[in-house]
Amino acid sequence: MYLNELFGLKGKVAIVTGAGRGIGQVVARGLARAGAEVAVFELSEAAETVKLITEDGGKAYSIIADVTDEKQVDAAISEVLKRSGTIDIVFNNAGICIHKSTIDATVDEWRRVVDINLTGEYIVARAAGRVMIEKNIQGSIINMASMSGTIVNIPQWQASYNASKAGVMHLTKSLAIEWADYGIRVNSLSPGYIATPMSVDTPKELKDAWMPLMPMHRMGRPEELVGAVLYLASGASTYTSGHDLIVDGAYTCQ
Repeated sequence: MYLNELFGLKGKVAIVTGAGRGIGQVVARGLARAGAEVAVFELSEAAETVKLITEDGGKAYSIIADVTDEKQVDAAISEVLKRSGTIDIVFNNAGICIHKSTIDATVDEWRRVVDINLTGEYIVARAAGRVMIEKNIQGSIINMASMSGTIVNIPQWQASYNASKAGVMHLTKSLAIEWADYGIRVNSLSPGYIATPMSVDTPKELKDAWMPLMPMHRMGRPEELVGAVLYLASGASTYTSGHDLIVDGAYTCQ
């Protein structure tokens, strides 16, 4: 009972972006299992995620929205309010990575990564924050950063990704200060290497190079991020804001 009072999300409404697969899907299920109704934002219908949550006994629905498109995000936020009446939690998860050297990468590729990873999180946080302020909701916004916002990963080159995630971390701190008077908490989550569908496309030589650098000698699992998100989303973290929570198996301690 005590843990449910501390970490439970019954009666809360959560938005999860990029929840069609991988970390977003797993976290969406975790939030639903904790009692939240989940609005899944994706570029296409995230029927599988909604199905999994429903089978778990939870409540969820999917809304098609491109996080880089302000009008689409505003429309999606309006749809959540129409269907659920409130917005208490946002897990800003949508993101991409391009492994290319700065010399070989195009400016358009740079812009695409930054537009999705940083500007997209800004657009969603801004739209949700506006609702929370107008409706006096002391909500929680959790932005997906990365250990790559703190370190430079090797041996791959991914300057656009690293810079975008460093930007997310400072955006998080900025919003935490800006919205503190409204009781809105803004934090970021910085995973290490996580085994997701996105990592399936990673060349084997890169994975082989990463493994000896991992203190735990393995990649993390999406399920190992759920507890961190539940903490930041729930009443257990009411005095935690502007914090970047690193979940990387001690990788950045080296």
